[in-house]
Amino acid sequence: MSDLDLLTQSLARNVKRWRTERGFTLDALASRAGVSRGMLIQIEQARTNPSVGTVVKIADALGVSITTLLDYESGPSVRIVPPDQAVRLWSTERGSSSTLLAGTEAPGPLEMWSWHLMPGDGSSSDPHPAGTHELIHVTAGTLTLVVDGAEHPVPAGHSVSFEASTSHTYRNDGTEPVEMTMAISVPFER
Repeated sequence: MSDLDLLTQSLARNVKRWRTERGFTLDALASRAGVSRGMLIQIEQARTNPSVGTVVKIADALGVSITTLLDYESGPSVRIVPPDQAVRLWSTERGSSSTLLAGTEAPGPLEMWSWHLMPGDGSSSDPHPAGTHELIHVTAGTLTLVVDGAEHPVPAGHSVSFEASTSHTYRNDGTEPVEMTMAISVPFER
């Protein structure tokens, strides 16, 4: 079985498991996530490979991390993630990428990401649920963080935190690659 097949199967199993645990019908989850009921059915039957944006919306609606939805199996309380098991979820032809390094449920989803943005590249994010916070530490280049339309330059060596319940964009307007590490904490409301 290929890595993509394994991820598709894991996503199918975990979406259905968490939807059932939360007591959501397909219609309720579709409404909360802003995705179609048909898409959820295809995901739960492992008949599609949804976009990263769709997976993020479903994870947010379920109150779990992307790591939890893509987890191959439930592991021990200490989980070491080797570099070859980190999940690259976004990339561009220029060489930009984001990689989910680790995640946990504590008490809501908490994720750690590694980002690489090439000059001229950017990635936009829909608003996350109220109470979601992001922490970013830039290790190379200058990140242009746009939150609710306001631009914030964040040079190497600097960190930033913000509430991510509004639209936001990570952009590299410079001439050298931007390297950054990001942590996202999403509260879960039952």
